[in-house]
Amino acid sequence: QYETFCIKQSNYGPGNISVGTSLTTDDDIKLSLTGLWFRMNDKIQRILNIVNNHVKPNNESLEDSWTDLSNYSIISILVHRGKWAK
Repeated sequence: QYETFCIKQSNYGPGNISVGTSLTTDDDIKLSLTGLWFRMNDKIQRILNIVNNHVKPNNESLEDSWTDLSNYSIISILVHRGKWAK
């Protein structure tokens, strides 16, 4: 999880989670958590498609999707607690 997290963050930086905001207002945090929800939903839909429809993944394994999902969950907790990118 940690290695995947580090690789993704080196590619995207913390601004993709904060959606370019400072995460100081309730609206900033809500926007960030909504974005995280969309990313998590994308991963869940991908996992469901692979598992239910026996689809062979093209660019990331099923385990990679689960790892991303778990990292998004941890990031969501950090955003909610006001600890993201601090």
